[in-house]
Amino acid sequence: MKNEWNLVADIGGTNARFGLYCRQSQSLERIESYAVSDYPKLEDALTQFLHSIAGADSYSQYPRFACLAVASAPNTETIKFTNSSWEFSKTGMSELLSGAALFVINDFEAVGYAIPQLKNSDFHDIGGHSAITDKPIVVLGPGTGLGVASLVPSESDGFRVVGGEGGHADFAPVTPLELSILEQLQKRFERVSIERVLSGQGIVNLYQAIAAIKGREATLTTPAQIAEAANQGKDTLAGSAMNAFFAILGSTAGNLALTLGAFGGVYIAGGISPRYPDLLKNSECRARFEAKGRFKDYLQPIPLRLITKDNLGLLGAAQYLTLVENP
Repeated sequence: MKNEWNLVADIGGTNARFGLYCRQSQSLERIESYAVSDYPKLEDALTQFLHSIAGADSYSQYPRFACLAVASAPNTETIKFTNSSWEFSKTGMSELLSGAALFVINDFEAVGYAIPQLKNSDFHDIGGHSAITDKPIVVLGPGTGLGVASLVPSESDGFRVVGGEGGHADFAPVTPLELSILEQLQKRFERVSIERVLSGQGIVNLYQAIAAIKGREATLTTPAQIAEAANQGKDTLAGSAMNAFFAILGSTAGNLALTLGAFGGVYIAGGISPRYPDLLKNSECRARFEAKGRFKDYLQPIPLRLITKDNLGLLGAAQYLTLVENP
């Protein structure tokens, strides 16, 4: 008899990750990642993953349950991704999965479900004190876009995860440089959201804006080039861009902590920050987190944590399905 399994997926603007969650062992047994740019449609990448599972004699051809964590608003029949050309219908996806019970959630909602599963070895502390276990938690993460989710304590099931589109709130500059950056970006965009500066493309936007402000040529073209140049201390313009990036990240994290009263901790995830922990730790991130005038003392105890564990979205999607099956 073949083993039953659940499909979990974390689908962003750059990569689509699929996982096989074995229902018997209750663990992720296989993870595969596909570049979004390599496939015209999500269904093409998923079909390839399903074919790889079909080649394994020990598993059923199709999953019993499926949870797709998507970088988009998940509450419509047709899902259109914010930072890629992919889109799909829930009905068509269910048919592709041969009628598997399908759940679609926001990608950072999935990250939220993974947070209570983290161990101390899965993150680095960046200031603050011990988390209060029965208080709200915030998680945010710059990657292809900017994801934000909240965890609210619940007497019945520990935490309830609240997804949303916090990355599309307004960018709120604090320093004279940030005000000048906003002016530069307003020339390019009708409206400047936080994601315009806290994301991979946001690093490029910051770098180009600061170059224009300083009257210098912007020679670097990708977020990786800019971050690496800053990390190696080779380019002062790149260094200024990354300093601004992490300062704004800290300010945004502090705003979210104030909004939710996040004494359970604020967690930084996403694809960028964990790659450059030294840049983050040596930046103004924590100072800007606390720099809220009369409410500095309010924020000082709140722990700010950099998550280092991989595949949070898949782990969170698996946890979501566990809660669905065992309410």
